[in-house]
Amino acid sequence: MSRCGPDCLPPRDRRAEVGAARLVLRLALVVALLLAGCALVLVLPVLRAGWRQRALPGWFRMLLRALGVRVVIEGRMPGDGALVVSNHVSWLDVVVLQALCPMRLLAKVEVRSWPLLGALAGRVGTVYIDRDRLTALPGAVRRIAAQLRAGAVIGAFPEGTTWCGRASGPFRPAVFQAALDAGARILPVALRFCTEDGEPTTAAAFLGDVTLVGSLLAVARMRGLRVEVVVLPQLVGGDRRELARTAQRAIEAATGSTPLRHVEAEPHRLTA
Repeated sequence: MSRCGPDCLPPRDRRAEVGAARLVLRLALVVALLLAGCALVLVLPVLRAGWRQRALPGWFRMLLRALGVRVVIEGRMPGDGALVVSNHVSWLDVVVLQALCPMRLLAKVEVRSWPLLGALAGRVGTVYIDRDRLTALPGAVRRIAAQLRAGAVIGAFPEGTTWCGRASGPFRPAVFQAALDAGARILPVALRFCTEDGEPTTAAAFLGDVTLVGSLLAVARMRGLRVEVVVLPQLVGGDRRELARTAQRAIEAATGSTPLRHVEAEPHRLTA
């Protein structure tokens, strides 16, 4: 369970927010894209594979533009047959990764109920994991390994839940076993959230009891939000636990986040 909560978020600064007119425009564009996404969900099954490969990333890129989010990438995302593991800060992580590279993401079963995004996730082959049923984990690992062998790009957030970006949680090793079983590449990808001045920010983090709509509104208000994506070197090794630790350390170094073991002494507050 994440130790991050409302205390991790910065105080609201209206000077760092867009004006009312720009906010209304952004929200109107998001609503229009959501409606277009409903149509996309319906037609995806009849589209050719090439069209599907272009349509979905295009929709996610337009969503980012509508929200005023700029994405900067360092390195190259995989084309096929790879496990992509990333830190987890926000629902925006999913949007950014899908905008850069069509992939099948691992998600908690609750994502199925998200408006539209849940339906889109299902259409792109999201693998749902019930974290309350550990007995289902071996079957999930087998399904992931089979998809990797078939050439799919699988995206996973091994922390299992969202953190604020300044603090980070331990990476769970199960998904790394799937990559080992399939003989697939493992690429760590670090996500950094920054203000328009280039300063790290936790303002976009999706934490605690905040609703998806409330988080979307907070993101839409932000001026100059930038997501920096750093594709790190491929991991090498044969032990899933060591691979998980190596990926975690590499991403922590790239994001400047503090691992859980360094913040356990202050369980009541994780400052932004």
